[in-house]
Amino acid sequence: MSRQDPAVHDVVERLTADGIDVVRVGYTDLLGTERARDVLVERLPSVMEHGLSFCRAIYHTTPQGDTVEVAGGLDAGLPDICVRPDLSTLVSVPWEPGVASCLGDAFEPGGVEPCPEAPREVLRRAVTRLSELGLDPVTGPELEYYLCEPDPSAPSGWRRYGDAPGNVYTAGRKGDPEGHLLSTLRHLRDLGLGVTMGNHEFGGGQFEINLDHSAALDAADRAFRFKSAVQEIARGDGLLATFMAKPFNDEGGSGFHVHLSCLDGDGRNVFQGEGPDGLSETAHQAIAGVLEHAPALAALFNPTINSYKRFGPDTLAPWLIDWGLDNRSAMVRIPPERGAASRMEVRLGDASANPYLGIAGLLAAVYLGIRDKLTCPAPLEGYGYDTAKAPVLPADLPTALDALAADTALIEVLGEPFVSAFLTYKRDEVARFGRHVTDWEFREYSYHL
Repeated sequence: MSRQDPAVHDVVERLTADGIDVVRVGYTDLLGTERARDVLVERLPSVMEHGLSFCRAIYHTTPQGDTVEVAGGLDAGLPDICVRPDLSTLVSVPWEPGVASCLGDAFEPGGVEPCPEAPREVLRRAVTRLSELGLDPVTGPELEYYLCEPDPSAPSGWRRYGDAPGNVYTAGRKGDPEGHLLSTLRHLRDLGLGVTMGNHEFGGGQFEINLDHSAALDAADRAFRFKSAVQEIARGDGLLATFMAKPFNDEGGSGFHVHLSCLDGDGRNVFQGEGPDGLSETAHQAIAGVLEHAPALAALFNPTINSYKRFGPDTLAPWLIDWGLDNRSAMVRIPPERGAASRMEVRLGDASANPYLGIAGLLAAVYLGIRDKLTCPAPLEGYGYDTAKAPVLPADLPTALDALAADTALIEVLGEPFVSAFLTYKRDEVARFGRHVTDWEFREYSYHL
């Protein structure tokens, strides 16, 4: 789209008429954090022609602002990438008068070749591979988060908002004394994210908001924008919304569950079948692919040191590599609906996952399972967490990263440049944590040793 393209000027005129004078162009780094730039609306035609320059090392920057030595960043002299706005994602921001936002796509310098480690591009590659089998993936994300309020007396400076026991699956002031969930739901609806409903979850101050299902890229776009929006809305109210996997020792963690089905060229759900469990052979192959590549998927769905503190027996977070029919103790749950609603619910992920990368890994595993016609084991019977019944998932981030590094088939689908950058970035996190003295260590050892 060039500076002279009338479509750009039509967009500018429409935005101006609607009182919009700034367009926020955002994209995700490897961690899942939004990186963005605010563009004055009259400059949008030029930005559409030339793109926005960002330092490539933003993909390699830690939450503390340090740059990790990933190939193509520091070693190359910190070159630029080019981010182009995707105007099909343009929407007004309900809580920021005069501001619209859209997603951006990252390209190599010159703006032609996609940047291989850009998470949106990684997901596009996985979608393309499934399309080679004549399949279009449909996904529905579910995300949980904790809402916190300032507390100078707390070690972290924050305490759980509306903290009280026993409020799971409640709505209203009982678990949400300030009505924050209602306000957030309305903002997210007006942002066009396809939210459907929300409720208080198990933990004090923990909430879940569901997103409608759609094509995989669109669903990941909405999940990414959902996380950024929830955090921004909370900041505006002086609160902290965190998608950290397990922020508190005395409460459960926050999950990122993904519902997945696949459609053929005629729009038919290929997971529906006539067998005893109502699933097709294709569905069983897809499930087998997810189980086969689960250790490597953990690195993408559970991408932080903290992620693995969410796992364990009796947590309702997966611990074993298994699947079951309407069984929430399994890693892959098959909800009870059949026919056109047949689908799998992959419960592996935690809320800290980058939605693009988690969904890309899932699609890659499904593609490999169907392509290779993998055989699905018998489903879990009864309550899970019995290590005699199924293999255990990686227990920590280093083990998951090693599993990803060893999964050559998954790497080939996701792209070696991306996986190499991701592994280097996350292994730096492991190394930094290994050198850090924690509060637990001081309490445990200082007095007696």
